[in-house]
Amino acid sequence: MDAVQCFCTFSPKKLSKLKPKPKPKPKPGSPTTPKSPLNITPPPRQKELLEVFRRFDTDCDEKISAVELRSYFASIGEYMSYEDAQAIISHLDSDNDGLLDFEDFLRLMEDNGGREGEEDLRAAFGIFEMEKGSGRITAKSLQRVLGQLGDQKSYDECVAMIGVFDSEGKGELGYHEFQQMMAA
Repeated sequence: MDAVQCFCTFSPKKLSKLKPKPKPKPKPGSPTTPKSPLNITPPPRQKELLEVFRRFDTDCDEKISAVELRSYFASIGEYMSYEDAQAIISHLDSDNDGLLDFEDFLRLMEDNGGREGEEDLRAAFGIFEMEKGSGRITAKSLQRVLGQLGDQKSYDECVAMIGVFDSEGKGELGYHEFQQMMAA
């Protein structure tokens, strides 16, 4: 669920509040041809984030464009104008190429980790709700959202995932159970 959690912690409003950090300059005498971040074996957390990055990067060019950013938000039912997407990318793009590379994306994900966590989690919960405002996540709604994120699960798998955290035995998750699931 970590990749899903990463996807769901962002909204167009949240992205626009983040500040870019400049990329470190190479030290004299160090190789000048950096390895592609997609070919390096990353630590476990970075490996999860790399999978998320690849889901954003639909054309596999190792960059996230404004079109790809908009496409992601559209896939989860959020509207973002092209101008807003471009402004966000410009804001976060540390090498001024008009695209987010994996390093920009890593900083974005790391920066967001401690920001407005409760609000982000509630927004993520809203994405998973079967009926907006119902306060419940069902196996069917979990399956639908995971599918939209490219993580196809069977209905039975989703029932099992919910069952682990369903303290009331109703086959659904309320917000507090969802919160426990995302913390696990």
